[in-house]
Amino acid sequence: MAETKKPRIETGFRIGKLTVVAPTDQRKNGYTIWNCMCDCGGFIELDTRTLQRGTVRDCGCETKVKPGRKDLTGQRFGRLVCLKPSEERDRQGGTQWLCKCDCGKECLAATHQLLCGYKKSCGCLSHPPLKDYVGKRFGMLTVLEYAGKRDGMHRWRCLCDCGKESIVGQTLLQSGKTKSCGCNGYPPMEDLRGRVFGRLTVLEQAEWKNGTSYWRCRCECGNETTVRYANLITGHTKSCGCLQRKAILDNLRLVDGTSVTKLEAMRGKRLSSNTSGYTGVYWNAKNQKWAAQITFRNKTYYLGTYDKIEDAVKARKRGEEMHDDFLEWYYETHSRRKKTEKKANQDS
Repeated sequence: MAETKKPRIETGFRIGKLTVVAPTDQRKNGYTIWNCMCDCGGFIELDTRTLQRGTVRDCGCETKVKPGRKDLTGQRFGRLVCLKPSEERDRQGGTQWLCKCDCGKECLAATHQLLCGYKKSCGCLSHPPLKDYVGKRFGMLTVLEYAGKRDGMHRWRCLCDCGKESIVGQTLLQSGKTKSCGCNGYPPMEDLRGRVFGRLTVLEQAEWKNGTSYWRCRCECGNETTVRYANLITGHTKSCGCLQRKAILDNLRLVDGTSVTKLEAMRGKRLSSNTSGYTGVYWNAKNQKWAAQITFRNKTYYLGTYDKIEDAVKARKRGEEMHDDFLEWYYETHSRRKKTEKKANQDS
């Protein structure tokens, strides 16, 4: 059986009530899309394959269902009931059906969307009806009024227990991700001028940044610093940093610029943080030799350069004898001082 020759689509080609006017710059599945004019004066864009098959013969002015096409009138698809075919056509020239949803709204749906189950409602399934949250509480927030929809999310104007108003997304309220205006349960921000927090005395407000205030304070040591409001209220910050520095110095047990704590920790230990593995021994790239040095009471003593690392290590150990002498002196003096203080306390 000989195949039916497909008609050649060009300007002036006529099918049904349609006349091909001109090709467009668009293509669909490799087929050129043509601009066609109907006898009623309407226009429609159809691709070459649709025109060759003759499945669309008007712009949609004839709203009755074409022979061979399914009549969906009265049929139910999900929440939609088809009322009648509309004058609108989809991009492929298919019939658009006027449907009524169970929620009461009417909408248009293409034949293939209904038959394939792509469309089952007017949109109410994916976008539930707006609930009234006015007067409800979410954490520290009380909903005042609806603030509109933005970026696909319903938003509500809320009043926080701290007295501030803020606009919060409905999803954030429902999930519990937002429970306050940002105050996080801290008491309302107040004037802190003249108040004392630890070693800090508040002088004035320095700036307002990221929803909180920063205050300029003077420490008992004389330094001035800027501290966040929450850090002052919670007691997280009590000084300009001098308390922490004092604690570090006390832990180091400095005597004449030498840390007793560090000497005790390094005594007889190897290090893996340098090239040699030994404290005070390093490779001198300029002389191409191993060098040894030692620091004591804020002074650095160079102990010479050596061809072999073993010799540099021996020199370093000889230099550490002054550390040993220093520690022995410290232990003896410290022990004698403790005994004196203990005796004085007993006498008193």
